Amino acid sequence: MPRQALVAYGTKNGSTRQIAEAIGTTLRSNGIEAEVYPASDVEDVDPYDMVVLGGALYEGRWHRDAVRFARRHRAALLNRAVWLFSSGPLDSTAAERDIPPVRGARRAQASLDARQHVTFGGRLEAGASGRMARMIVESGRGGDFRDFDRIAAWATGIAQESAAEAQLR
Repeated sequence: MPRQALVAYGTKNGSTRQIAEAIGTTLRSNGIEAEVYPASDVEDVDPYDMVVLGGALYEGRWHRDAVRFARRHRAALLNRAVWLFSSGPLDSTAAERDIPPVRGARRAQASLDARQHVTFGGRLEAGASGRMARMIVESGRGGDFRDFDRIAAWATGIAQESAAEAQLR
């Protein structure tokens, strides 16, 4: 029986949603039935064997929807394999080195006994909502720093880990 995965995310301008969708696509291409939803829309994690939770980074904080999801579903998530990701640096640092999770993601990682956290580059372009976001774009520091090959490789690793565990059962 195929594994069931939930990819939940918190985003403000859509960049993290696109990362979550790419993770879902990669999981499906590796034989895992994956559904992708905004974290705020998920009411129940019981149908899923595994959960990938992501949040955008804004002003050094993990997106509130990801934080709330982790709190709201903590008891159920402790009985599932959980991976976390953040998206946000508006430069190449996420591709060059591991970036430690911000406080909200670090707390979720500890309280959920998550297997891994990774930070991917973010995207911030013209039309972004929020005063700070607009100021960043207008100052020329915006752009798209997401590495979809790296995202796919990470999601493939999750699928491989899940397949190996399924064989042991």
